Amino acid sequence: MNRSTIVIAAGLSALVASPVWSDQTFSSNKTDFQIETVAQGLEHPWSLTFLPDGTMLVTEREGRLRRIENGNLVREPVRGLPDLVASGQGGLLDVVLHPQFENNQTLFLSYAHRNSDGMTTRVARATYNGEALENVEVIFEALPRSSNGRHFAGRMVFDQSGHLYVAIGDRGEMDRAQDNRDDAGGVHRISTNGDAIADNPFMDDSRTNNTFYTFGNRNIQGMTLHPDTGEVWSHEHGPRGGDEINIIRAGNDYGWPKVTYGIDYSGIPISDKTTLDGVTDPLHYWDPSIAPSGMAFYTGDLFPQWRGDVFVGALRSQKVVRLTINNEQVIEEEDLLTNLGERIRDVRMGPDGALWLLTDSRQGKVYRVVPAE
Repeated sequence: MNRSTIVIAAGLSALVASPVWSDQTFSSNKTDFQIETVAQGLEHPWSLTFLPDGTMLVTEREGRLRRIENGNLVREPVRGLPDLVASGQGGLLDVVLHPQFENNQTLFLSYAHRNSDGMTTRVARATYNGEALENVEVIFEALPRSSNGRHFAGRMVFDQSGHLYVAIGDRGEMDRAQDNRDDAGGVHRISTNGDAIADNPFMDDSRTNNTFYTFGNRNIQGMTLHPDTGEVWSHEHGPRGGDEINIIRAGNDYGWPKVTYGIDYSGIPISDKTTLDGVTDPLHYWDPSIAPSGMAFYTGDLFPQWRGDVFVGALRSQKVVRLTINNEQVIEEEDLLTNLGERIRDVRMGPDGALWLLTDSRQGKVYRVVPAE
């Protein structure tokens, strides 16, 4: 554990000194655990991040960035957010810290934005001063825009080299995911200034935006780094069935909508194929759909039995899924918290060794998963 992690963990220990405990003990195949409510009353919380001083920042899809300090949800939202729109599935989405946040207080937000041409997903960089955002600058915008309010994606993650990966959904217009003249339906890899990375896979293709890293992705709602390989892992929503876990690799086509394990919401087949030459097959898929959202590898000390497992939240199925992986194969799958009755929007590995969850509702909560007493 490095010095930054120790400082954050110490701050979080103080922050959750007086949690609201669940009196119920939950069981998994490997260990027993409990959950504590750290905050509640959040309107559709979407993403969570941990600051070095122990403060947490939580996005609300309706367009607010909230602070949790000393065990309390601060009533006043963080000021100075960029212009955004909360419409359909869009709003304020992900928040991630610059890899050198301790030195530059810089963070990044993804969100939906509307103008006369329609809506899209944007990414902005800003400086956080403890109460407000300053020096807000839009560094990425997916084009073209469209009028519908679906599939903004918006998950982001930094890799070990400091490159920012940004997921953009197909915007509910499936064929856009195979048109690389269009920014929808893929993962873009950019610098902290928004520039394309020099070795991005389509730099020499004049027909493709040079920020593209992958394409054929429907609507990614979870991204995280593998703790050993450093690779970006993701999951995305299928239609009726066909939710996928993928490893994000340069230039890969993940197939949507040419191949899928799902069908259209109308019941009509989308494709009669689940694999094709030149398409990257998913590492794992769900049929029927669980509507995955949020994703984290467990790397802490509180649950040594879980170390290395992947945890995925589920909106439709209202649960957390634990996956044990061996050589890029799922060898065990277990459903957790199935009787909680909560849509799980985000799953985060906390620097304190706990697993952290956000629930998606008008009275959303921040949960901390800890060993049973």
